[in-house]
Amino acid sequence: MIGDGDKIAIGVSGGKDSMTLLTTLKQLQRFYPKKFEIEAISLTMGIGNADFTPVAEYCRQIGVNYTIEETQIGKIIFEYRQEKNPCSMCANLRRGALHNVSKKLGCNKVALGHHRDDAIETLLLSTFFEGNLHTFSPVTYLDRKELYLIRPLIYTEEKQIKTVAKSGQFPIVKSPCHIDGKTKRQYVKDLIYQLQKENRDIKSNLFGAIKRAEIDGWHE
Repeated sequence: MIGDGDKIAIGVSGGKDSMTLLTTLKQLQRFYPKKFEIEAISLTMGIGNADFTPVAEYCRQIGVNYTIEETQIGKIIFEYRQEKNPCSMCANLRRGALHNVSKKLGCNKVALGHHRDDAIETLLLSTFFEGNLHTFSPVTYLDRKELYLIRPLIYTEEKQIKTVAKSGQFPIVKSPCHIDGKTKRQYVKDLIYQLQKENRDIKSNLFGAIKRAEIDGWHE
């Protein structure tokens, strides 16, 4: 996932996942046998009042170069196009913008803060709403951009990330999206929570199914 000479762009939304990833990779540099560089990148959405000043100060304190890229993604989706199901388009536009900035900074890899719960939720979203047995991979190569996407927290549970973020007192930037917490992903997250009340192993079983189902990028 990380090799000698890599320059890794970290997508930093300001949420607990990306702040934990940023801190983890910075700490990893101290003892990992392979030498690599990191760059932190945040995207504005053109909506709301997200203030990345605390993130910028945190990056300065830990010695990580930080870039804020101004975009109008939120306005495009909600005002111009008025998308009824905006999440997929938003994700695609944000990925494209992040990849472009990463290339400008000379990075060959992009690290995202997706964790184990995200992989499980994506599997159910794909199955329920698209009819496909699919989720994202730990490592993906984008041949058009000549970039690798890596997800170093893929085996980490969300509850563990919450504990780390709280104990580390990371600066957290609230999402400016007005449908945050009202999406299909939130519906699936709530469903899993309810199912866990009857079967405490539901998440472990679903994650095990991902590893055994021969989904692209998950071959053991």
